[in-house]
Amino acid sequence: MRYKSIALTIIGFFYANVLMAQSGGPDFFRSIGKIYVVVAVMVATFIGIVIFLVYLDRKIKSIEDEISSHD
Repeated sequence: MRYKSIALTIIGFFYANVLMAQSGGPDFFRSIGKIYVVVAVMVATFIGIVIFLVYLDRKIKSIEDEISSHD
């Protein structure tokens, strides 16, 4: 278990360094006008997840009601 946590710490350290080493600066997407595409994809993904969770909640509730009515 200890080796696993040490390995994950080392991997996380190198992963963070790779992410910080990206070129282009923080305004890269804004400068080429693609920030709106990124935001639109993020919003669409979030809305899709929320819709799926609401659908799943309703389906689980109906199954729970069906099970409780049989008892």
